[in-house]
Amino acid sequence: MPMDGLTLHYIVRELDEALTGGRLDKIAQPERDELQLTVRNRGKNRVLLISANAGGTARIHLTEERKTNPQEPPMFCMLLRKHLGGGRVAVIRQIEGDRILEILVENLSELGDPRHFRLVCEFMGKHSNIILVSPEGRIVDSARRVTRELSRVREVLPGHAYERPPAHGKMPFDEPCGDRLERDLRGASGRFDRVLQGLVSGLSAQSARELSLRVLGEAEARLEGEGLRDIARKTVALLRELPAPAPELVCAADGTPLDLTAFPYRLYRDLPRASCASLSQAMDRFYRERDKAMRLSQKSASLRKLLRANIARCEKKLALQEEALEGSARMEEYRIKGELLTAAQGGVRKGQDKVMLVNYYDPDCAPLEVELDVKLSPAANAQRYFKLYQKARSARDLAAVQKEKTLEELQYLEGQLLNLTVCEEEAALNEIREEMERLGYARPHTNRRQLKKLPPSAPLHKLSSTGRDILIGRNNLQNDRLTQTADPREIWLHAKDMPGSHVIIVGEDPDETTLYEAALLAARYSKGASSSQVPVDYTLKKYVKKPSGAKPGFVIYTNQRTLYVTPSAENLAGVADRDP
Repeated sequence: MPMDGLTLHYIVRELDEALTGGRLDKIAQPERDELQLTVRNRGKNRVLLISANAGGTARIHLTEERKTNPQEPPMFCMLLRKHLGGGRVAVIRQIEGDRILEILVENLSELGDPRHFRLVCEFMGKHSNIILVSPEGRIVDSARRVTRELSRVREVLPGHAYERPPAHGKMPFDEPCGDRLERDLRGASGRFDRVLQGLVSGLSAQSARELSLRVLGEAEARLEGEGLRDIARKTVALLRELPAPAPELVCAADGTPLDLTAFPYRLYRDLPRASCASLSQAMDRFYRERDKAMRLSQKSASLRKLLRANIARCEKKLALQEEALEGSARMEEYRIKGELLTAAQGGVRKGQDKVMLVNYYDPDCAPLEVELDVKLSPAANAQRYFKLYQKARSARDLAAVQKEKTLEELQYLEGQLLNLTVCEEEAALNEIREEMERLGYARPHTNRRQLKKLPPSAPLHKLSSTGRDILIGRNNLQNDRLTQTADPREIWLHAKDMPGSHVIIVGEDPDETTLYEAALLAARYSKGASSSQVPVDYTLKKYVKKPSGAKPGFVIYTNQRTLYVTPSAENLAGVADRDP
């Protein structure tokens, strides 16, 4: 569920109880559009996460997660520390039942006078923002600056007076009026939930459907034009007496969170649900993996585009090289014509444009037509053919060498694209980016101080159904480290003749089940992940070598055997994640 006004209403009550009166000790900005504020209140430190992400995860709640921060804090973060650091949280309030929250922070000026700054959090989908407003009502700065070119409705720039988003004219859900709602309903038609969403502020589609279900007995009931007074009265009564907070996570059959609610929704009564101690806990669990995956996708988009452009370049170059190889097929024809002209110079006159000569290289000695340059002598024409022969042979040899290099580069780039697909953490993504920069495919980051200093990424750790450890590299650096540090007597696996991860079975002499499941994982983390009967080579690690000067992740191996496996979810059901 997006951060609608109804959910914000409940979270404000929770945050007000936990944070109001507390001291703002630390301010961090781990992402361009995300803040983490550490507030100490009643002897406890609590971390408040505020996200203005435009991709659908904008939200505010308490969190247990501690993110890594940039090496140098962004300008917005430094301004927040200057004006809010050490201040007291005076008020946390929702504005007019909408998706706007204000945190009023009381701090002292340089002269010791009390000053109140507002941290305005607007959760408006792609227009979400976090704005610091001075006591005089002017914008100090914001997480996302909005110029006239970006919006003709409202500019959000330092020094401008802060103005709230344009009023939508809807009835605030926390100040319901039966007469007004009845009047508005009389001019409406269609599904009640959609009408309600257009008339009452702060309702997401899910919340509107829940209200429709509770008022009319159906989530998608239609307005019939009768009984509108009773409908308006029931709706207003429900909004005035909202259920007590009892947050739940709505889950799929496999336990994956599908939605979250501030109180039990009858809309989801047939789905598995998990109760949470607080709405913050529910939001933390619901958004953590979703936000992480979305941000990784956003941060890898430029690399993905770069890799696809280079892959297209290599494919185009490969086509030209194959064309050059096909063109060299006339090489022997040029040599034969040169030889025949040399042998028959007495019967060829200068000025002829062609001549028929007996082809002694043909088993039947069939005549062969030889084109001539009328300006050249027979001997010069023969030399011309020999030169064409030499040129074609050189082109063939060069094209063959270049084709081999292009195929090697293409395999490397496709492997990097696969690495991006299986990348699940920012450290691994940074390693891929640094490798691309080092090899000249990507430009170095303009300001490395803004990058996060993250520990080296770790390979994926799985357990076979018989309890054996299996390690899987998810980028070239991990693959190199994994293979270099493995015991020579351990089994090493890799999908045959395609980009993929290096896989190591920890320990010697694995059982057949573990070997089969490790082969499934090698196929799963390869270009053949969606194929059947994927060939997977395996050998002892001591037979795996990295050639001098080879690209990251590239190895050669001998003494291998091959398994053919289908990496389906059913076949991988017995493999479990290893707890960190």
